[in-house]
Amino acid sequence: MTVVDFETARRNMVEYQIRCCKVLDPVLLGTLETMPREDFLPESVSSLAYMEGRVPLPCGQEMLSPLQEAHILQGLELRGDERVLEIGTGTGFLTALLAMHAAEVVSYELHDELSEMAKKNLQTHGINNAKVIQANAMEAEALDNAGQFDAIVLGAALEEIPDHLMGHLRDGGYMMAFIGTNPVVSLVRMERTGNNWQQSGVFETVLQNMEGLPEKREFVF
Repeated sequence: MTVVDFETARRNMVEYQIRCCKVLDPVLLGTLETMPREDFLPESVSSLAYMEGRVPLPCGQEMLSPLQEAHILQGLELRGDERVLEIGTGTGFLTALLAMHAAEVVSYELHDELSEMAKKNLQTHGINNAKVIQANAMEAEALDNAGQFDAIVLGAALEEIPDHLMGHLRDGGYMMAFIGTNPVVSLVRMERTGNNWQQSGVFETVLQNMEGLPEKREFVF
């Protein structure tokens, strides 16, 4: 049985996957170097925790890559007093990172198995300012009582952002979203100023498509 040196793998991840790609905030890098990513994975795939490629999760899902997570956190510029909405909890690793840099995180997960795993992982690591809700956030009704947020993270690829999600971002807030169709998906940073939105691309990547989108109706004449 191969024993993985996770501490060394974590340091190497920060140095050779994150820092070299212009993520330089020392507080953020410190968080990534100390939070054990492997604890948020099933034991059968924990050895893959710090690889650059795709890491499979239950329910046919995948973990965001370390670089994707780092750019999301850097783009949000969290100060510690924000209320954050996350769509796509997975097993809760990015949820934990967000919670360590914000006042409150509300995270929606479509799959019950993953939401239960995430709740357990967050509790194990003492994250008590993150709430995981098992619901389909692509349905507007699921967020009826969610309120407004200072930051929003969409953790899967979308061709366009649903209007109801954009409406939950406060004036002056930031949204990080993966926009496009595989194999070309762009992580974009969006800032809301009143009814105006300023969008800037961060980098191109590959990512699973968002699940739970309403089916488009085709009209036949």
